[in-house]
Amino acid sequence: MSRASRVSGDGARDAGPAAQDTAAAQLRRLLHVIPRIADGREHPISRLARIAGVEDNRQLIADLESLVDRFDMPGGFVEGVQVWIDGKTVSVVSDHFRRPMRLTMPELCALQLGLAVLRSERPPAEHAVFERTLERLRRIITVLPQNRAQEDIRAARLDAPGDRTHLAAIRKALGAQHRIRLEYRGGSAHRSTWRTVCPYGILFASGAWYVAAHCDSSNGLRFFRLDRIEATESTEEPYTIPPEFSLDSIASNGQVLDGTPITTMQVRYSARIARWIAERDEMTLEGDGTLVVDHPVHDVEWAIRHVLQYGPDAEIAAPPEMRAEMVRRLVTMRDGVGTE
Repeated sequence: MSRASRVSGDGARDAGPAAQDTAAAQLRRLLHVIPRIADGREHPISRLARIAGVEDNRQLIADLESLVDRFDMPGGFVEGVQVWIDGKTVSVVSDHFRRPMRLTMPELCALQLGLAVLRSERPPAEHAVFERTLERLRRIITVLPQNRAQEDIRAARLDAPGDRTHLAAIRKALGAQHRIRLEYRGGSAHRSTWRTVCPYGILFASGAWYVAAHCDSSNGLRFFRLDRIEATESTEEPYTIPPEFSLDSIASNGQVLDGTPITTMQVRYSARIARWIAERDEMTLEGDGTLVVDHPVHDVEWAIRHVLQYGPDAEIAAPPEMRAEMVRRLVTMRDGVGTE
């Protein structure tokens, strides 16, 4: 799931990176800090600044702002990180760090080849660093089992968010908190209609990008798929996001929580990954090291994708109809038959 990005706090807008700072240095700090705090809890900014190796708290705040303050879709745009800065603490929610990163054997070999090429292009004085890294890669490659199940995987991507100009307009309206008019065609509609909405956030859920917004026509919170927006018109009409609104309350694990769950899916995670999930979600492992989790299901497509992402390390234990659906999908993939 991807959540909308928002920054708030005291003095954050006055912060700026040091004159000699570089984008590479800023990226290193972010990659060093965010995985440690992307749990939705509050963390002292002063402690994080020490971890990041900066002396001024404002520098870290500027780093976090640069990650999420993207209203015109430039390169490096990150939609799936939500940052809250409040006084002396910061809270980060990011699904980009919710899964352990794993490389396939071909990817590891490609990394080894790339490092060897870089070594050949560098002066002899720098070869020792490459040799140490290459030796570590060789040790990893020799002890890892072959993962033939992933050998045919070439690429993966999130669904396109539709016309990027519409997305940019919505993000601009969200940043300024101005109402925006959308020409929108619902999934079952034969033609589009105009709606005036107050954007509350942008998220990726149930396999598509959505804008969560208050719709003036229906006088309630609605979800608009970005790829079904056909035109936008900006306005100067201000609005206020309700203080009680939270994307966490309407989305969870990649689902839009709209109404009552249609079922509960029980998933058993293997001992190989269960400890990581248990520590992340503060849960207790079974005696054999596995983990059993009950997931409320609002969308079957989300449920299937959630289990498939873990490959052989996740199994649907219940209900029987969800297990049967998973078997059907696996047979379809095995036989190479496309699905709608």
